[in-house]
Formats: sequence, structure tokens, C-alpha cells
Amino acid sequence: MYDVVLDFLQHHWLGQGIVILLQCLAVTVPLLVAVAYMTYVDRKVWGSIQLRRGPNVVGPFGLLQPFADGLKLMLKETIVPSSANGILFLIAPIITFLTALIAWAVVPFSDGWVIANINVGILYLFAISSLGVYGVIIAGWASNSKYAFLGALRSAAQMVSYEVSIGFVLITVLLCVGSLNLNQVVLAQAGGFWHWYFLPLLPMFVIYFVSALAETNRTPFDLPMSEAELVQGFQTEYSSMPFALFFLGEYANMILLSALGSVLFLGGWMAPLPFLPSHAGWGVLWFALKIAFLLFVFSWTKGTLPRYRYDQLMRLGWKVFLPVSLFWVVLTAAVLQFGGWVPKG
Repeated sequence: MYDVVLDFLQHHWLGQGIVILLQCLAVTVPLLVAVAYMTYVDRKVWGSIQLRRGPNVVGPFGLLQPFADGLKLMLKETIVPSSANGILFLIAPIITFLTALIAWAVVPFSDGWVIANINVGILYLFAISSLGVYGVIIAGWASNSKYAFLGALRSAAQMVSYEVSIGFVLITVLLCVGSLNLNQVVLAQAGGFWHWYFLPLLPMFVIYFVSALAETNRTPFDLPMSEAELVQGFQTEYSSMPFALFFLGEYANMILLSALGSVLFLGGWMAPLPFLPSHAGWGVLWFALKIAFLLFVFSWTKGTLPRYRYDQLMRLGWKVFLPVSLFWVVLTAAVLQFGGWVPKG
């Protein structure tokens, strides 16, 4: 009986579809729970920085606050402005949320624990992350509001500017690994934390993390949502679940970029010391701890740093990060070539 079921799941189109569906649910459901509780952690970290308690009423220690917030948003009325393009207005948050989810298809959680172990995983992630800007632009344009439109223009310019730097960061890691497969990127960092790429590529790690803050519109780069000038930016006209999808998309992107940072620079599922286990569930645990650390720094920066001016934000992206990342790509290629360390891909 077991052999029949296994053969059905491996070789029949319906069985393969069921396996893919279960894999997607195994990733999506924990991710949605993590997104919900990231809002809780965010507010707790800000509360600690500002010497207050944060959420502490709904449930023990406030742990049910994310579900109360979600229920409140679900029960609110979805209002579409009379002058807005109704179809595009509702499609925009769906695009933003879905692009944050489908990128997880190539992220390895442990050795072999990945939905699609494709050889161009880095290119896939870069392509999907580039699509996220469309949801923002469509939201700003379809709202037919000057505040939303200006916020969308700001966000689009910001995301495109810092994606260039992230692209050079990915190229640098690709040169060191000799493969676009994210599984191979992690395996290349085996042997302890001194083999992780955050040490030899520290400037690129810093550029990656700061660019991730800008990509997700987080402080100090939250200019598209600058309430003093733009009310709430491209989300100004949104309420209820469409607003919730934008909100969840932002946190899902934060978790995704933290996961990608862990894979590229912190050894992915690898243990920090070689004598510690890294297989199966242990790998997932190490991976989750690294993501949690980067997410904590996301929250820490929001509670600590003041907002940039827009000209400062653009200057940092184009006049600092772009030349530095381009120089580091050339330097890395030269060191690998003349040092005889070019990986055999």
C-alpha cells in the first residue's frame, strides 16, 4: 500500500500536484504566522527602546494582539474611492503580497529542504523582487490621489535605486560560489562561522542590509510613507483587507530579505561551529535563529534612527552604494583570479 501511494505521489500528475500544494502550505502557513508575530515583536522592541510596555493586554503577554488586529481589519468595510480605478486599486495589494510569497519557492530551509532547487535561484529571487515595485506604482496611480501618487513615485525610485546595489551584492557572492543555486551558496560556507561570507565580504553585507531597509520602506528610509508630507504614501486611500495585504507584504518582504541575507552571508542552515549538528530540523533551527537576529536589527533601526531626507536617500544609493559595490565586485573578481581561488562551477 505504501509503495502504491509513493508511486502515485511521484509519477502521477495529480499526485505531483498534491505534493507541490502541501509543500507550498508547509512554507506559507508558518510564514503567515511569522508575519503576524513580527508585528508583535516590532511593537515590543519599540516599546522597550521607548521605555514602555508595548502590547500586553490581549492574551497572555499580549500574544493574541496580532489576531485581534487581523480580525479588526477583516471586519472593516473595504472602501474604494469613487474616482479610483476600482480593478487596479484592488489588484495592487494582491501583487505586493503575492510577490513576497512566491519568492520563497527557492529558499532552502535545510539541506534539500526547498520547494524548487533550481540552478538559477539567485536570478529568480532578483526577478521576483523587481516585480514588487509594480504593486506600489499601480496602487499610487489607481488611487487617483496626489498623496498616494507622490508616495508611489518616491517608493518606485527608492526601490529601483537600491535594487542596483543588491544586484552587485548578489554578483559578488556568485563570484565566490561559482553557482546561482542557493543550496550551493550555503554549502560553500560549511565549516564554521569563519567560513561565512559576512567576514570577507563585510562591506557588501552592510550594503545589502541597508539596501534591504530601503527596499522594504523601513526607517530610516520610510519616505514613501512620510506622514508630514504624504499622509501615508501609496497606502493613503486603502482600508480594511487591502491595507492589511500591503502591511503583510511589507513584513513578508522583511522576512524574505532576512532569509536571503542569512543564505548569502550567514551560512544559511549551517551551524556556527562545525561540531554542532546542521542536518534536518537542526538546520531549520539555525536558519530561523539567523532570520530572527536580522529581523531584530530591522526593528532596532526603526526605533533608533531618524528619517533621511529624500535627497540624502538618493545620494546614498547612487553616489555611495553603487560605486562601492561596483568596486567590490571588481576587487573580488581580481582577488579570486590572481589568488587562484576561482570556484570550479
